[in-house]
Amino acid sequence: MARHGMPLVISAPSGAGKTTLIRRLREEFPHFAYSVSCTTRAPRDGEVDGQDYHFLSRERFETLRGQGYFAEWAEVHGNLYGTPLGPLREMLRQGRDVLFDIDVQGARQLKASLAEATFVFVLPPDMKELERRLRLRGQDTEETIARRLHNACQELREAPWYDFLVVNDDLDAAYARLRAAYVAGTLRPVYHPDLVAALAQGNLL
Repeated sequence: MARHGMPLVISAPSGAGKTTLIRRLREEFPHFAYSVSCTTRAPRDGEVDGQDYHFLSRERFETLRGQGYFAEWAEVHGNLYGTPLGPLREMLRQGRDVLFDIDVQGARQLKASLAEATFVFVLPPDMKELERRLRLRGQDTEETIARRLHNACQELREAPWYDFLVVNDDLDAAYARLRAAYVAGTLRPVYHPDLVAALAQGNLL
């Protein structure tokens, strides 16, 4: 029975542990099609162009944006991020679940263009712990840490409209919650548009 792909949108403040949780989700569910975003920021250590992000110049990004290339785009921490629209539509049409790792600005745009998506917000246990994690990374200046904490407060205001909230206080427990949200989301009727009709007609294989 044909199934429509499920867009799973995951957002979180910087430092909440979203990247680690998403990595574990992809390891357990390798069938996920990952929405590789475009960005104008520089690659971090270990990141691979075309796998983690498509790394573009700001000029190239703005050109593509003007051509309607992105399903959503946003400027975060001074850098541009966007989701290519064409590959997204094709993956969903093929019945593949698509994973989005995007900020709240991009999620808002997807809420309008992909109303059937499932939205998950990853929360830190508290702001002190978030600051501790940001400092532990050792990647940011004091100015950058202050900006990320300020932005986190703004992002947390968006959390209530998401479908699921996952508090990352303990990694294993947080992953169990994220996994449950994903599995529950796949059961929504919107992803099985022909199921009930097929059952009624006795055509379910």
